[in-house]
Amino acid sequence: MPRLPDIEPDTLSPEQRRVYDAILSGPRGVVQGPLRVWVNSPDLAERAQALGAFCRYGTSLPQRLSELAIITTGAHWQAGFEWAVHAPIALQVGLDPSAVEAIRVGREPILDKPDEKAVYAFASELLRQRRVSDATYRQAVEALGQIGVVDLVGVLGYYGLISMTINAFEVPLPEGEADPFAEAAR
Repeated sequence: MPRLPDIEPDTLSPEQRRVYDAILSGPRGVVQGPLRVWVNSPDLAERAQALGAFCRYGTSLPQRLSELAIITTGAHWQAGFEWAVHAPIALQVGLDPSAVEAIRVGREPILDKPDEKAVYAFASELLRQRRVSDATYRQAVEALGQIGVVDLVGVLGYYGLISMTINAFEVPLPEGEADPFAEAAR
């Protein structure tokens, strides 16, 4: 059950309406999930959605690697809404379905591409250990370059914020979606 009432566009303050309209007219084209929570705090929503637009559409990472980082973060946090939105995108951009499923259930995915291995190793190590070893860092820089690693950390941090928002405010899954983490111990 959501912890905040859903926003009603007709009842938003001018500041909330401004950021709502900005999100709606941006690359997402929709105000859904955690973005609806953030609209309650228009200053946060404005800044977070701008960072999110960069992390989703503007980094140096190919979309396949961004989506790998996003689903790894969503699975770590067991953020159902995030998974429901991004797992299909991850499949569309070429991630192996068995790897996506392994990530969902918390198993080590089999990844054949060196850049995918580097992103998953970096992301999972940072999320689980709160640090990245020198070897994992070097592997990521080799595969992505320094800017790519900085962008990767940005993606992981932003989608950590998204996932925490989803979990803290019990953001419901998109209509018709089953909880992808229902069988996982929470």
